[in-house]
Amino acid sequence: MGTGLSGCSVQVRSRPDPTIGQDTMLINADKGNPLFNRVFNPFLVNTRTAAKWIYEPLILVNPLDGEQIPWLAQSWELPDARTIVLTVREAQWSDGEPFTADDVVFTLELLKQVPALDGKGVWQHLASVEADGDRVVCRLQTDDVPALPIIGVTYVVPRHRWAEVADPGTYRDENPVGTGPFVLGNYNPQQYSMDRNPRYWQADSVEIEHLVLPATDNQLDTVTRGYDWSYSFISDVQGTWGAASPHNRWWFPPGGIVALLPNHTVAPFDDVAVRRGLSLALDRGRIADVASEGYMQPAGQTGLVLPNQQDWLDPAIPDAGMVAQDTAAALESFAAAGYTQRDGRLVGPDGRQFAFALTSANGYTDWTRAAQEVAGQLGALGIEVSLQLPQPAGYQSAVANGQFQVALGGMGGGDVFRAFNDLMSSEFLTDVGTSTQANYERFSDPEVDALLAEFRSSTDPARQLAAARSLQRKVYEELPAIGLYYGGLWGLYNDEKFIGWPTAEDPYMAPQNYDSAPLGIFTRLKLAGGAA
Repeated sequence: MGTGLSGCSVQVRSRPDPTIGQDTMLINADKGNPLFNRVFNPFLVNTRTAAKWIYEPLILVNPLDGEQIPWLAQSWELPDARTIVLTVREAQWSDGEPFTADDVVFTLELLKQVPALDGKGVWQHLASVEADGDRVVCRLQTDDVPALPIIGVTYVVPRHRWAEVADPGTYRDENPVGTGPFVLGNYNPQQYSMDRNPRYWQADSVEIEHLVLPATDNQLDTVTRGYDWSYSFISDVQGTWGAASPHNRWWFPPGGIVALLPNHTVAPFDDVAVRRGLSLALDRGRIADVASEGYMQPAGQTGLVLPNQQDWLDPAIPDAGMVAQDTAAALESFAAAGYTQRDGRLVGPDGRQFAFALTSANGYTDWTRAAQEVAGQLGALGIEVSLQLPQPAGYQSAVANGQFQVALGGMGGGDVFRAFNDLMSSEFLTDVGTSTQANYERFSDPEVDALLAEFRSSTDPARQLAAARSLQRKVYEELPAIGLYYGGLWGLYNDEKFIGWPTAEDPYMAPQNYDSAPLGIFTRLKLAGGAA
């Protein structure tokens, strides 16, 4: 998504603030609306971005490939498919109190007591939790190996402070105490700062002394202000961000798949021959170029984000799942469903032209361009596609409630099991008009549910891989959704003061500067001058 900043129409240069020191990072990571509210409760939707750098998770998950990195939990084991045992590391809260397993149990119990704070649905998996010395023992409701990262990404808060909070569901936490690499510094509604936490358990790995986060919400400011790190889709990134400073760099790795979501409760999209015809009719390379201005590549039909998840790929699927445009094959597939071309139109057995509405979100400019290109390509085949572009809230409601024919949406992501589960699991099936959290296309296949159960219940990586490959074949053959192109993670950074950023050559972490991903980057960056 992005509003676009054209390098062809304006020449801009970065003008860094000379008062910001060489050990201080100016970071465009938080948006004022137009001003900041002082909220650092990590469980609230409207919390400040930096709350996720004050509080830390048990496990740091790389959004690129789902890699699980020990964090506040230094190790873990699964003695069986219904038990997770996490061993916590020695650490301190920023006020000097020790971090313990009791803090973890308290936090997890807090999410149970205040369900509104349980945004990840931890207690949809947990049955009970208890501390045993430096270990946290999690009992699960059923065989549920993929629950590990869901529980592991929970932000842990200090029992000695939060136990006295009267209403955690509305608690602003204006003076947060965490285990993370930074503590809150100066604060005002236009800008706040963070200072290096000297008690941090990885303090020797953090060379950034201060972070400065202004309230900014426009792309011109992103380019001209001299940010060390930003995250934004920018049109003509080389002519804008790249031209503004010789030290400006960018990396846009794939983070998910933009896809067509056919509503399986609506004819004829319940017919796999129709879905296959739509898939074969599309030139994904053209769609990717038009939608992302050439930044992103077309996606295959496996449900995997490549090359991030290459190790999971089923080598038996042709061309890594890439589907080439093949008009003749598309027409053959449509014919199997009773559709034939007549006078430039694709008509069904009733003689009526194949027509449907394609729903996307107003303001998602790359998605709108993709939808327009899809409509044009299918129109050339004789299918009439009208675009419906409600505001984002209306779009989300329509998709969640199944009140659409075909929608543009997303699939895939870092965690392989969750990607397939969210796309195809029958546990998310609801009647049209009733909201669901996933499987928006309302796909159902007992074989898929059995494969997901096999994946969920096994602690054997080989069995998990076998299940994942069978699930890929289901995505490839049954087309619950139709993958189009990869959605990008729009990482913009400057290497004049800090070096060691994640790149395509060293993809140790996603380049996003929100959620927990920055924890893995802050601890890897070095001062360009070489002296901390």
